[in-house]
Amino acid sequence: MRLAFVSPFPPSKVTLNEYGYHFIKSFIGKPGVDEIIILTNHLEDNSAYEEYDMRGIKIIPCWRFNDWFSFWDIRKELKSQKIDNVIFNLQFMTFGEDKIPAALGLLSPLMAKWLGMKSIVLLHNITETVDLESIGMANNKLKSGLYLWIGTQLTRLLLQADLLGLTISKYVDIIKSKYKVNNVALLPHGNFELPERELLPEILPEINLMAFGKFGTYKKVEVMLDAVKILEKRFPNEKFKATVAGTDNPNVKGYLDGVEKQYSDMPNVEFTGYVKEEDVERIFKDSTFIIFPYTTTTGSSGILHQAGSYARACILPKIDDLERVVDEEGYGGAYFIPEDAQSMANAVAELIENPAKRLELEDQNYKAAEGLQMTQLADMYLDHLKKLNA
Repeated sequence: MRLAFVSPFPPSKVTLNEYGYHFIKSFIGKPGVDEIIILTNHLEDNSAYEEYDMRGIKIIPCWRFNDWFSFWDIRKELKSQKIDNVIFNLQFMTFGEDKIPAALGLLSPLMAKWLGMKSIVLLHNITETVDLESIGMANNKLKSGLYLWIGTQLTRLLLQADLLGLTISKYVDIIKSKYKVNNVALLPHGNFELPERELLPEILPEINLMAFGKFGTYKKVEVMLDAVKILEKRFPNEKFKATVAGTDNPNVKGYLDGVEKQYSDMPNVEFTGYVKEEDVERIFKDSTFIIFPYTTTTGSSGILHQAGSYARACILPKIDDLERVVDEEGYGGAYFIPEDAQSMANAVAELIENPAKRLELEDQNYKAAEGLQMTQLADMYLDHLKKLNA
């Protein structure tokens, strides 16, 4: 089988690049997979992909972020490569931060269908559960209504794939009920590779609160920095640090520069900028707590799975969807009221004052990360493809 993936892939900075790396790598050497072709986005210098090249895969940059014709470029490459089956690793903004190219890119699965290829779309979020205003997609109710209607039409388009995979069981129920379809299945997020576990020391020389991701819309770091100030007053004998690991969300460019200026009086804050794949492990292992400064959620969280892989306790907002995901996937954490710095500080303080509880959460999250490994997830996809090709 010549198996293609349409996905961001490191060192591309397009969202889902890191997930694509671990996900696609898990298919290497699987029985029946003769060749893996990754159709990813162009970089300023495509030779940068050579750093992430691996035996058993072929990386082909063939589409551009924010280009109106990415779907056509993908179609041409699928045809020229004579692909048998294709898996799309997508969310609604994979192909652009601008609305039109983002929407047009989602025509790609339909292109594969017209070429006669069997396809699976892994969709990481659905518009039915996302607060579009809070993630920067719409600034009023009228626009939200319009974009939700557009989201419905795009979902119908993605349902033209042979199978639409969703990472949360609730999402499967919503899509099946709303669209009256049967080609939808639960395909869990899966866990990244488990590195060798490093326990935190009993006496912490530094308490590092770390938030990871793209910030400025539904992930805002001010609440974490304000919580650190509160904790410093509450625990004057402890040394605290805040790490903001990541970049601006494309919809709010300049956000982190503004935050850095606003909190310039805090010498114990590190803004890392873009985190390369090879630096992710260090960032997580240097952290004491993984902070989720979210106001809403957009699906299963890769950062939650990474926190488990590195056996770190999570500080989580009390948001229904996120609580459901955490519980469904076996993770745990201390909870706070979204956007409430005092509440976040209290959640962190609970684990500082109770190291046994912190260790219990670290154990729980590591155990959860041992669950469904990516290589097992790859087997699930191949089973689905086998049925689709029967």
